[in-house]
Amino acid sequence: MPSAPLTLGIEEEYQIIDPDTRELTSYVQEMMGQGRVVLGDQLKPEFMQSQIEVGSRICCDVKEARQELIHLRRTVMEVAGQHGRKILAASTHPFSRWEDQEISEGARYDDLANEMKDAVRRLLIFGMHVHLGFGKTPEAFELMIEVLNQLRYFLPHILALTTSSPFWHGRDTGLKSYRSLVFENMPRSGIPPQFTSYAEYANYVAVMGKVGSLGRRADTVKHAEDTTTIADPTKIWWDARPHPNLGTLEVRICDMCTLVDDAVAIAALIQALVAKLIRLRNQNLSWRIYRGMFIEENKWRAVRYGLDGKLIDFGAQVEVPMRDLALDLIAFVDDVVDELNCRAEVAHIRTILERGTSADRQIAVYQRALADGATVCEALKAVVDHLIIETAAGWETA
Repeated sequence: MPSAPLTLGIEEEYQIIDPDTRELTSYVQEMMGQGRVVLGDQLKPEFMQSQIEVGSRICCDVKEARQELIHLRRTVMEVAGQHGRKILAASTHPFSRWEDQEISEGARYDDLANEMKDAVRRLLIFGMHVHLGFGKTPEAFELMIEVLNQLRYFLPHILALTTSSPFWHGRDTGLKSYRSLVFENMPRSGIPPQFTSYAEYANYVAVMGKVGSLGRRADTVKHAEDTTTIADPTKIWWDARPHPNLGTLEVRICDMCTLVDDAVAIAALIQALVAKLIRLRNQNLSWRIYRGMFIEENKWRAVRYGLDGKLIDFGAQVEVPMRDLALDLIAFVDDVVDELNCRAEVAHIRTILERGTSADRQIAVYQRALADGATVCEALKAVVDHLIIETAAGWETA
């Protein structure tokens, strides 16, 4: 049965930028060969050739995860630089358009394009995924579902702390996480449903696999009853989901954090929240489980306002400023952070509250440029330049 500390894994999706035009550039294939010499399977292409994904090794704590992310970012940036390209960490590009992007080669991408059409073609978005290791025993799977049911409540709070997608196709959308709206065009996305057991989840996967909704690949999913089904559960794109083949709970709601220290802080907070929920369970306690329609309301507020908004405390039935709720989260996990060796990383959430998320800083750069007489096009390019600099900030000498 898992208990703190839980192992960690982090995936990040980066933008490949032409430094002259500041546009996204379809260049992933040229980077993959050289990049894999250094990173091996930690480097992957994504659906569009202007995207590149990295994945950390399994990390014992967030300090190890930070070193992994620094190594991955540095290596990808070095490979990109050797090809005359730049790397940028944010969840949307300020002005590049999805219609102009080339699709990566491969059967999985072909299947997605043929099945999902423009719903998947519009996914010119980039995210960070955090994996928490539970194991693959029946008991671990049951605990994973119990934790997921409760963690759903906190997903909008996590999103509000990570927003980095205020622009889309050259427009200031007025939203802090436009990526979230784009992704919800996909089926089986959004806040996950509540499950009574792992068997109920496994049955859902089996049914969706049987009717073809999850593809027809011969991937196996281990059931609580130790049986198998043919399906591809990675075609369930909820904001958090079990990953049975890895034995992890994967939190997918995050926008990309432009600053590596922010990414590490969010991973630490997620790990601490999961550890806290496990501790409550071991004390025969639990966080109250709320219906999806309530959590979706809070998600919308996080999408629209980010840190500047108010989320709803459904227990008290009142609105509470998101910044106050973030401080409450820090206090909520205080009794597990030392065991996880992540007190400093969770405390960094206060820095995010003080200086804002990437979305807040992008909007500030854009508005300053306009106030200084820049055109909209020039202001958007200034945002790209800002993001390129921030993506490499804070760890150059680490």
